[in-house]
Amino acid sequence: MKKLLFSLSLIFVLAFANKAQNGYEIKINFKGCKDSMAYLVKYTFDQQYIADTCKKIKNGLIIFKGKKDLDKGVYTLVSEGKSIYFDFFVNETQKFGINTDNADIVNTLKSAGSKENEEFFSYIKYITNKNLEFGKLRDQTKGKSKADSTKFMNEKLKILNDDVKKFENDFMLKVKGTFVYDVLNLKTEKEPIDIPKAKNGRPDSVYQYYYYKNHFFDGIDFKDERIVRTPFFDDRIKKYFESVILQNPDTVIQEVDKIMNKCTQGNLVYNLLLGYFTYKYEQSKIMGFDKVFVHLSDNFVLNGKASGVYNDETVKKIKERVDIMRNLLLESKVAELYMIDTVYGKQVMKMGFDTAKTSKAVTDLYYKNIEKLTPMFKTLYQVNAKYTVLVFWASDCGHCQTEIPKLQENLKDIKGQIDFKVFSVQTKEDYEAWRKFIIEKKIDFINVFDPIHLNNLKERFDIYSTPVIYILDKDKKIKAKRLASEQVVDMLKMLESIDKANKKQ
Repeated sequence: MKKLLFSLSLIFVLAFANKAQNGYEIKINFKGCKDSMAYLVKYTFDQQYIADTCKKIKNGLIIFKGKKDLDKGVYTLVSEGKSIYFDFFVNETQKFGINTDNADIVNTLKSAGSKENEEFFSYIKYITNKNLEFGKLRDQTKGKSKADSTKFMNEKLKILNDDVKKFENDFMLKVKGTFVYDVLNLKTEKEPIDIPKAKNGRPDSVYQYYYYKNHFFDGIDFKDERIVRTPFFDDRIKKYFESVILQNPDTVIQEVDKIMNKCTQGNLVYNLLLGYFTYKYEQSKIMGFDKVFVHLSDNFVLNGKASGVYNDETVKKIKERVDIMRNLLLESKVAELYMIDTVYGKQVMKMGFDTAKTSKAVTDLYYKNIEKLTPMFKTLYQVNAKYTVLVFWASDCGHCQTEIPKLQENLKDIKGQIDFKVFSVQTKEDYEAWRKFIIEKKIDFINVFDPIHLNNLKERFDIYSTPVIYILDKDKKIKAKRLASEQVVDMLKMLESIDKANKKQ
């Protein structure tokens, strides 16, 4: 069951003008209904919202009535205890009746004045009863041996599945061209019928996959706003992008563009999908998928094509976020870091940088001491190694206190086997605590800090929590990022293996 929302807090703004309206009236005669009130609930992508409330049910009669037309789509009747009773259609016909009996809701469902609901209810009845048949078949296997019960179930299931498949094919032909067809088509899997054989004599799985992928959205009109107000559209989109296509940023970008190009800019389908994709890939925990977010921002948000999705303030925030992430995508060269080697810490601290109260005071101190400071600098691009493990951490961070010693210990396993160095950057200003931790834990990295405030570490390297770990190649291009300490060694091994394989080609 989908989560029922009684309040809405969206990350994007949806504004749609109401069309000419004649009003709606839905009368539901619900025999045996014990509720005192009920909700008319509308599907909208992966959420559900209350469209109306019947505050008083008398003798099982539930009435939803309004002066404005309801949005066209699939609705559901929900009890006061928030249990879903059944779905039904609200389309061109907005004044109709439904009859049912609480003793057997599905099999007693009937509609007066709505042909679409009559068709839909007939479908639901058949499928529900076939599911009941399946349950009864399982009961008949009791007392049989495993082999006999398996044989029995396989034989009966084949008959059952053939019956259902024939019914669904016939039903879909019967309702083709209607909204009922469009809704059920959203959940219908498009499987190949005549599957060629592969060289091993078995059905060609590659052919099956590409047929399934290429026909996944057959018959779906992305310009029809009604499809987002169904219980199946969001599942279709999520399944395709999470299970069907290759989980690679470039592939996802290509497929997102295909879907967005099927939509009409500014309509409900376009706005909801753009909001969904943008949020999904900005929040993605899979390394490299921030590239999808940057692409979406550049091609749909920052160029004015998201006016119905985000307000100006949100677009501004997205731009700020993209400006940071754009420079930290995989294969991007990172910015240079001008840091002070920890061994010179005490000398630098005596210059007064820690007590300077204004940026002007810091600047004055810098130029006053520039000759002394210059030989103390240790820059990122000075690190001469095939791989640089770039680590941002703080000595007062509890997680860092565990992870940094663990990282050092793990890296011992590949010392001398892979050419790497660790550029270890303090993100806070407490030099003494930093120095003490390094000495006590014998952190044998290139340990640096920034008492002069030359580097905007947090924004340039997207540091909102610590530790943050990047792996760079010899040219200081990002090969991996936001790794846990236990992932670093395996990632270095994998990068080295890929490099060796490429050299053999």
